[in-house]
Amino acid sequence: MHHEIKKPFAALGIAASLAITSGGVQAEEVSWKMATPWSGGPWLERDVENYAKRVEQLTDGRVDISVYPAGTLYSALKVTEGVSRGAAEISNNWMGYDWGIDTTGVLFAGYAGGLTPEGYMLWIYEGGGLELWQQWREEEFGVVSYPCAVLGTDIFLHSTKKVETLEDFQGLKLRTAGAWGEIASRLGASTVVMPGSEVYSALERGVIDAAEWGTPEINRPTGLQDVAKYVIVPGIQNPGGFLECQVNQDAWNELSEYDQQMLVMAGKLSVYESWLSSSAADLEAFRELEEGPNEIVDLDPAFIEKALSVTREWENEQAAENPWFDKVLTSMRDFKQELASWDKYRLPIGRLAK
Repeated sequence: MHHEIKKPFAALGIAASLAITSGGVQAEEVSWKMATPWSGGPWLERDVENYAKRVEQLTDGRVDISVYPAGTLYSALKVTEGVSRGAAEISNNWMGYDWGIDTTGVLFAGYAGGLTPEGYMLWIYEGGGLELWQQWREEEFGVVSYPCAVLGTDIFLHSTKKVETLEDFQGLKLRTAGAWGEIASRLGASTVVMPGSEVYSALERGVIDAAEWGTPEINRPTGLQDVAKYVIVPGIQNPGGFLECQVNQDAWNELSEYDQQMLVMAGKLSVYESWLSSSAADLEAFRELEEGPNEIVDLDPAFIEKALSVTREWENEQAAENPWFDKVLTSMRDFKQELASWDKYRLPIGRLAK
């Protein structure tokens, strides 16, 4: 199987990009500012910084990207707007932050009805997802967009109360965001939206009972495990997802075709590198949880089935109201059918370690 970067931009395939030699490229050097929603941590300090370095390498220094942490160039949760308006030429972003404008973004960013990281990569690069992604971003937001990192499976909850069954979930004061906020409410939780900087103290003081945040690696430095005894798994609310790079359309048009290809190529390399590094880091971080004082709790399969059922109802409602959501959801559901035979011939990761 040949793995190529799919369009919507003409001639963005790997073979085409390799056929062009950088020595023949006539292009001006540009210095870009990159807005992000991240104030620190692996997404900023590892994935985004590595992407900027990769772009510099692949363009022979013609595209220099300076990375800015959350809020220093534009509002942390409105980087799409910042790029569209030209406040930054490029950004790194989680598409779920544009939830209030168009819910379609969660289908790519990650949500309860999504795919695992491996499933997402297959759908995006081999199942038609990338074409829809880029068309949607261009038509609805006027930005050029492509994948720049893949996200692992989140911890379901760091909780001061043991949550195993649907009954345990009733009335739980839960910090969450995005699609899961609506779905969790339908399952009986009392959802609370708050900035990440307030989650630790809210959990410590009992303002909330539980919080869902990120993967084992992302959660480790937050200290949530120190103020909440129970670690609930698996992360059905966000089994995987993507981060994107967005480029202002005018800035993109100023680049040579070759350098455009190299920016997308750098993104694809970053997806692979982020999967490797984050997967290894998650293993280490979760092993620390298992060996520490926390209690690991597995969700009751009946609760998982109910959550998936409610999620599907929510998906159908969104699709009925939003043509783009419907188009992307149909593509994802079709690809899930192709993935149905996955475990018939491939062992789950870790099975032979038992």
